[in-house]
Amino acid sequence: MKIVKYFFEFISIVSLFCIFKIIGLRNASSLGSVLGRSFGPLFRSKHITKQNIKTGLGEMNLQKESEIINDMWSNIGRTFAEYVFLKDFKFNRTNFDHMKINGVNHLDEIKKNNKPVIFYSAHFANFELMAMELDKFGIKCAAIYRPLNNFFLNPLMEYLRMKYICPNQIPKGRIGMREIISKVKDGYSIALMVDQRVSEGPRALFFNKPAHTTTIPAQLALKYNCKLVPISLERKEGPNFEMTIHEPYKIEKTGNDEEDTKNITLKINQVIEKMIIKNPTQWIWSHNRWK
Repeated sequence: MKIVKYFFEFISIVSLFCIFKIIGLRNASSLGSVLGRSFGPLFRSKHITKQNIKTGLGEMNLQKESEIINDMWSNIGRTFAEYVFLKDFKFNRTNFDHMKINGVNHLDEIKKNNKPVIFYSAHFANFELMAMELDKFGIKCAAIYRPLNNFFLNPLMEYLRMKYICPNQIPKGRIGMREIISKVKDGYSIALMVDQRVSEGPRALFFNKPAHTTTIPAQLALKYNCKLVPISLERKEGPNFEMTIHEPYKIEKTGNDEEDTKNITLKINQVIEKMIIKNPTQWIWSHNRWK
């Protein structure tokens, strides 16, 4: 049954991709917004979404909660529709300036130093564009991704990621970790999202509630003296975005790697919290973060 389900998902998504391509980027993004608002809630638990918003933002009236949820699904739908235009984003064929980048001076400094850093962010706006913009800027970079469960769709998405986002794609997991270490040793910076639950490992406070959190940035920073670089991404209007490269920072070592890993990971979570509070409508609240 799973094979049948995945096959029909694949056919449906490819069909939608064809429609999106025909009607153009702006119209596709708008249609994606409608589809996201209409059908997104059918595929995720409303209870988890609402509980997560309460955990992160506290109590609020139903109107405000509904606005956040609707805008979240709108953004997810737009991001889905924009996948078929990754080539246009990559080669600036959108016929408009789709990306404003703040903090370019930090990227210039990173290129000048020619030492690997760890870029980290969360699933905001069209999060796929982060690694793409770093690659376009000439940053020697590898991006970490989570392979899709749908084995019909995953090869297509991997092709799009490697072709137009970043040629150096590393899957999550133990095998991926070995490749990450190899890339860092070869001078590659690493770009990854740190806001989703990992299946194993320590818990770190996230909005004052323990959550399984990746320790990859902390481990790499400790072992290879990499600076950490937060990046925030915001959708401004339709397929227009603003990306901010925040100031790189070095971690402080105490000699106790276990405690240092906990403290670094906690600080990263706190940075992500501030990004979410600033831009709550574009984060994926439907993910079961505190499972």
